[in-house]
Amino acid sequence: MAHRKRLFHKGAPLELEVNDVAFGGKGIAKVPTDDGDFTVFVPNAIAGQKVRARVSLCKRRHAEAKITSVLHRSPLEIEVPYQPIPGAPYITLPLEAQRELKERTTLEVYRRIGALENISDRYEGWVDSPLSFHYRNKMEYSFSAIGRGPDADPDADFGDGFHLGFKARGTWWAVEDLEGDSGLFDAEMERLLPAFRQWCEETGLPAWHAPRREGFFRFLVVRRSVAENQLLINLVTTSHGLDSFDAAALGAWLEEMLGGRLAGFIHTLNDDTGERVEARDGSSTLVLGKDHVVERLHGLSFEIRMKSFFQTNPACAERLYAQVLSYAFEEPVPKTGGTGGVTLDLFCGTGTIAQLLARHGKGRVVGVDLIEQAIMDARRSAERNGVKGLEFHAADVGRFLLDHPEYAGRIGTIVLDPPRSGISPKSLRKVIRLRAQRLVYVSCNPATQARDLIALKESGYELKRFKLVDQFPHTAHVEAVALLEMNAQAVSDADGLDEIAMP
Repeated sequence: MAHRKRLFHKGAPLELEVNDVAFGGKGIAKVPTDDGDFTVFVPNAIAGQKVRARVSLCKRRHAEAKITSVLHRSPLEIEVPYQPIPGAPYITLPLEAQRELKERTTLEVYRRIGALENISDRYEGWVDSPLSFHYRNKMEYSFSAIGRGPDADPDADFGDGFHLGFKARGTWWAVEDLEGDSGLFDAEMERLLPAFRQWCEETGLPAWHAPRREGFFRFLVVRRSVAENQLLINLVTTSHGLDSFDAAALGAWLEEMLGGRLAGFIHTLNDDTGERVEARDGSSTLVLGKDHVVERLHGLSFEIRMKSFFQTNPACAERLYAQVLSYAFEEPVPKTGGTGGVTLDLFCGTGTIAQLLARHGKGRVVGVDLIEQAIMDARRSAERNGVKGLEFHAADVGRFLLDHPEYAGRIGTIVLDPPRSGISPKSLRKVIRLRAQRLVYVSCNPATQARDLIALKESGYELKRFKLVDQFPHTAHVEAVALLEMNAQAVSDADGLDEIAMP
């Protein structure tokens, strides 16, 4: 049988009607051909929309296309009092419809990838975010010499100018100005953005021109403490034109505009040509105030700096962590695996879960993460909170487990909170070899968690129950917390685990 030729080339414009949505917010559109319908996946689409999109990937059996504009809205959509932004594609979809979509498509992923039968016996339900709007504690905005205002025709060409906001849909080089509240972050700060943009433009220094890799103003990053209602602001520029820039004057203006809400103002230099906030060789200067904000979760306080990893939705993170603790402390403890004297918190970040485990008397707790800054923050916050009985190590998870064989046979519970890519097969083998009685697996990508469940099942771990947590309303993202326990019939010879097929 002849192979179907590729129908489209990269960059080709399409008009598509979205019929359905799959896991991860991938809209499904069909293009009629002589050989039948050809599937095009459209990220961040809503069923019932008609969109204009540009092909980003084309294979023989399917293509992917990024939305450039919405021609007709879905009948499901509603009006909201916020400026639309690419980072909140579902903000016009009622929360009930968002939940139905994310719950349905995520559970299907567990059935299909994780080979879970009778999923209703294990699924314990959905955890809503306490805040549906203005829940984020960090936002990154981009400057650009190419862009347009929010009211411009979405199909019109971008113009030259001085812009500050978010990358326009389907582009990496152009910005759509944010003129007000997006509904996701801090309303006061976002309403101040047009005046901030004007202040910067009046310096005469140019915004970043991405195709030419030149300019001065690059990014604006803002962290917010929900607990203390303060803002930490980081302006990222190049060094080209630095002699003409008065950072102290901008700091004074921010202090006048925000008053006591301004925790600190940082100026960061980034001459890298890539589209990243953090530079390999960049430097940061604290212009005024302090270099951190303080956040609180479950009675613990954390100093959060610009480079710190911290949960983006702290109100919902409290619910997520409460579920982790519930699973970690659940009785009865299975009579298999390690003796239970040690709890490992792998991919621990700034150590929030580790501190909560230690504070609630979960024996000795060991936290491990590759990012040294995160471990430094974890040690600092544990000392500040007076939490005893834990230790932190800055190390690769797989390497750490090899270098510390003394934990073999002593681990009762392992808490896993890996990145979106999941756990590497090698690291997962090392986790399994520790033969912990219980695993609590936190995932920001249920697809990779479902994949890892296959290997864990083959190694004697049974999925007992799991919940889905809506950490990011108005997006396609959903988090999962799963409880696994070692089956009493599991193979006890850890050396044999090398032969187990890993995904």
